[in-house]
This record gives sequence, C-alpha cells and structure tokens, in this order.
Amino acid sequence: MAREDLDVKLKIDNVYKEYTTRKGKVIALNGVNLDIKENEFICVVGPSGCGKSTLLNNIAGLDTPTSGTIYLDGKPIEGTGVERGVVFQQYALFPWRTVLKNVMFGLEIKNVPKDEAEQIARKYIKSVGLEGFEDSYPKELSGGMKQRVAIARAYAVNPEVLLMDEPFGALDAQTRVQLQQELLNTWQNEKKTCFFITHDVEEAVILAQRVVIMSARPGRIKRIVDIDIPYPRTQEIKTSPRFVELKNEIWDEVYQEFLEVRK
Repeated sequence: MAREDLDVKLKIDNVYKEYTTRKGKVIALNGVNLDIKENEFICVVGPSGCGKSTLLNNIAGLDTPTSGTIYLDGKPIEGTGVERGVVFQQYALFPWRTVLKNVMFGLEIKNVPKDEAEQIARKYIKSVGLEGFEDSYPKELSGGMKQRVAIARAYAVNPEVLLMDEPFGALDAQTRVQLQQELLNTWQNEKKTCFFITHDVEEAVILAQRVVIMSARPGRIKRIVDIDIPYPRTQEIKTSPRFVELKNEIWDEVYQEFLEVRK
C-alpha cells in the first residue's frame, strides 16, 4: 500500500458486482471506489436497489465482487472474519439463548475463556442500557432491546470495523433516536471504523463524518458529502441551520436518484 494510503482502513477498489437471475443479468455495483480511514464513520444513502447492502455484504465477506477488490489494512478481504462485526435490520439473535449468552456467542467462537467472555459481555450489555436483562430471552424483549443486544454482540468481539445495515430501520422514532445517541457515544468511546447504511438522510447527517450518496442501479458512488458538524452531536443540532442545509442538500441528491428509478 502506498505511503498516502497508510491511514486507509478499508479500500474499495473498482468493485463490480453482477448477479444472474431468471430475468437475466443484473448489475448491482458498477465500479465503486472508496477509501475509508481508520475510525471513520461513513453513512451510505441511496434509493432502494442501488447496491448499498450488496456493498456491505462484500465488505463483510458474505459475498464476493465479480471484479475489483476490497482491502482491509492493505490485504484483500477473503471471507468473513471477527475483525468485521455486522449488525442487520433483523436482529438475528438465537432465540434459545439469553441476552448474556447471545452477546457471549462471538467470544465463544474466539475461544475466549468463559469467565473473561462473561465479563466482556456484561460490560457491553451495560453499555447499551440492558443491565438487568442478562437472563432474558429474545421473545421477552422489545424490538429496540433486541437491536441493543445485536449491537452489544457486535462490539463484544472487539471488531476493527463495524458494518451496520439499516440497524434502526424497523424501530419506532423514539427508540431510533435513543439508539442513534447510544451508537454515537459508543463510537466516540470505542473508536471503531463504522460503515452504516440507512434510508434516513437525517440519521446519516447526525451520525456520519461523510455521507456517501449512491446512484440508482447500477450502483455507483454519485457524490460524497463531508459533514462539517463537530462532535459530540446531540439531537438538538437537528434544528441548526447547517444541519438543515446538509440534510436538504443530500435529500435533493437522493430524490433525483429515486426519480431515476421511477422512470
């Protein structure tokens, strides 16, 4: 990796992804290039079907590009790995495991000693506001609580990169705002590289350092917007002139791509 790339954590290099369906070939990603720095918080927005989740799955190693390469610390990504934690919109918890056991799962895979794994799991359960629910099962939790468990489980294995695919998309507005704030606080304390997909432009602006706007299919990066609002950020900034300006600027771009889809 060149000297100027030394602070790049993730490098997406000319990634092209094509699927074969019963209706023929579908190009999901068409030459995506993006450098993401160490500890950077990136949000990705764009119309449905523009390849956002496809890109995340390729970074996670759950899928592979048709051509092009994704690098982590200068090394090509090949398959999944504990250095990348993934949180999906659907909570993907084990219904037969308690909150504590769900959060401990990744640590067990890493062969962390039981006592140490439990200590780590309890730390992150507390950090997401679920202290006292360690022995509860997923069926006993609300949607917001389940997503907190999923986030705690992702953080517990100490990933270098956190990949989040619309993690708050199915939640009510109040819970969503609360989890946004908790994620911001945790990110500032833990210093992870975050790649966060959302349909909510307001959510992208309050969370991200940069917002990546993707075009309608075939997916490519249309524009990257720097969010020049200092941290720590609270919900109160949503009424600030700069926040409103950035939100409207990004929304206009996304809406134009939505219109392209409708043609």
